[in-house]
Amino acid sequence: MAFTAKDVMTLREQTGAGMMDCKRALTDADGDMSKAADLLRERGISKAAKKASRIAAEGIVSAYTEGNVGVLLEVNCESDFVAKGDKFQNIATTVAKQIVAVNPANVEELLASTIASEGKTVDTFIQEQIAVIGEKISVRRFTVVESAGLIESYIHMGGKLGVMLNFECNAGEAAKVAAHDVALHVAFAKPQYMTAAEVPAATLEKEKEILKKEVLNEGKSEAIADKIVMGKIKKFYEENCLFDQKFVKDDKITVAQYVANAAKELGATFALKSFCFYVMGEGLEKKSEDLSEEVAKQVEAMKK
Repeated sequence: MAFTAKDVMTLREQTGAGMMDCKRALTDADGDMSKAADLLRERGISKAAKKASRIAAEGIVSAYTEGNVGVLLEVNCESDFVAKGDKFQNIATTVAKQIVAVNPANVEELLASTIASEGKTVDTFIQEQIAVIGEKISVRRFTVVESAGLIESYIHMGGKLGVMLNFECNAGEAAKVAAHDVALHVAFAKPQYMTAAEVPAATLEKEKEILKKEVLNEGKSEAIADKIVMGKIKKFYEENCLFDQKFVKDDKITVAQYVANAAKELGATFALKSFCFYVMGEGLEKKSEDLSEEVAKQVEAMKK
């Protein structure tokens, strides 16, 4: 039995499954809408679609390196319990490997790409895992790091925070130790920029404007205010720019000085080219229902 694009759309509206999953189900069911819906349920895809509206604000930040390419990735789920499980960790690894394999431009392109070993798209793979695990799973973001030198990563507290750095480096194990120290610093200090030069002009001007108003509100004169603001901007750089921050293991030097000193001790090239870090769940809506509200919702759902 033949089916049309309209049939695919109708099935999608009924089940909430993806377009390709609906098309595949209709093909396998010879165009029979009812059988196709049953196939989606059997495959766990319809069940997964029902979970799409849930809040997935837990999860992990994961780091994966293959050759000269590294990936920092955040994958979310609904509970910390699931996030700590091996199945969820394996999902993150599979997705990270796919990112290295196809180098997608964004999450949408990643989800549409086909995992060669699985013979299915990343989106389909995740929908199947939702059916197995029983929670909403979503790939939130990723960063790809390509390096001709050294890629160093650090995952804190089982995935609550992740750091990845790219060093221009031609030294061995001693360089890795120094790179790891910088990674620990980034995890601790959470810098927003690497150098003062990277701070956007608009951000800097806004900060100066706020600081000047603060100073003037304290009763300082206009003539003195600008000088005080410049001093405060220096403090802003020290708090937000990695190279200007006091090194976490020795606050008598900056991170820039630590990197420079490490290069001298190594007697080799050792220069930080870029860094990134993710805080798991940062900015995501959190589930805030208390137990009584949750029970009430379940009881109400049972009445329907």
